[in-house]
Amino acid sequence: MPSGNRKRRSGRRAAGASQARSDGSAPAQAGRDGDVARSGVDLCLEAFIKYLRNERDASEHTIVSYRRDILQFATVAMGWEQGVSRDWGTITLEDARRFLQHLQNEGLSRSTLNRKTSSMRSFFRHLVREELVDGNPFSAMRTAKAVRKLPEVLSVEEVGRLLEAPEEYWRQNSGDGPPGMEEFADFACARDTAILEIIYSGGLRVSEAVGLDLEDVDQLSATAVVRGKGRKERIVLLGRPALEALGRCLKERARLGLGGKRDRGPLFRNREGGRLTARSVQRSLKKYLRQAGLSQECTPHKLRHSFATHLLDAGADLRTVQEMLGHASLSTTQIYTHVTEKRLLDAYEKAHPRAK
Repeated sequence: MPSGNRKRRSGRRAAGASQARSDGSAPAQAGRDGDVARSGVDLCLEAFIKYLRNERDASEHTIVSYRRDILQFATVAMGWEQGVSRDWGTITLEDARRFLQHLQNEGLSRSTLNRKTSSMRSFFRHLVREELVDGNPFSAMRTAKAVRKLPEVLSVEEVGRLLEAPEEYWRQNSGDGPPGMEEFADFACARDTAILEIIYSGGLRVSEAVGLDLEDVDQLSATAVVRGKGRKERIVLLGRPALEALGRCLKERARLGLGGKRDRGPLFRNREGGRLTARSVQRSLKKYLRQAGLSQECTPHKLRHSFATHLLDAGADLRTVQEMLGHASLSTTQIYTHVTEKRLLDAYEKAHPRAK
């Protein structure tokens, strides 16, 4: 490497090492050398996070995952557990292998191991690009082929029971609460029905559903603009039941003063008028699963799986379903063809007199 590059990299390391930590999350002090190295480590990490946020436009969920994986590596492989620390430039292929062996000993799944390997590979690729290290020790690490489980889905009849559950639940429970609960029950029923209908109608992730703003939905064309992973936008279709449920939701929302039918901003709101969270939807779903007599293991994402499987069962084209789900790769969508094949095989074995 030219001497100019070495000087530039050394200068960057020195500058990074001379600054104090910004988040105060470093472990106990371990002497002057360890403190200097740790400051440099954290500045490298924060620069990478800034790159993800500003240049890659990564979601906060992705950023949190990257940060957690990199900090775990720093703790396990760079000496934080022993009260010492090293510079990123000293990390070798053997360090990378020992880290993955440590994760395997903890019994983590292949998919988790692959994700953490990918996080570290991306991080070191950034350090190489910024001329902070000479090489990427994770570039030679092969990811294990993950065992892909078939997604569990609800039948059409089970989906129908779940979508009817909010109305049945609130009809039975609206009179049990404090004064004003009955009015809120009408709103909660309409809102939660609309959320479930839209998730199933458009194949949305729960995060995409709660992230919708009113201006994202065009009721005349029965479409909505959804922001998926990596903030990629796609257009989803909304069926008549979903549009009718949404209309009732907006009417109840306006009645409680939580936003007019033309107010911009969050489509699905909580009792205070703020944006509803994915966690709130998941908590509410538990009540509706009990009401519908369905397994408590069901998640909102299972409605998305059911959406894709039911479309393929009815003869929809695989590439069309890929676009509706917002999958970047067709191979991701192909998992649903295995689900439909399994359902056909099960039906065959049950119905055909000479199947067995």
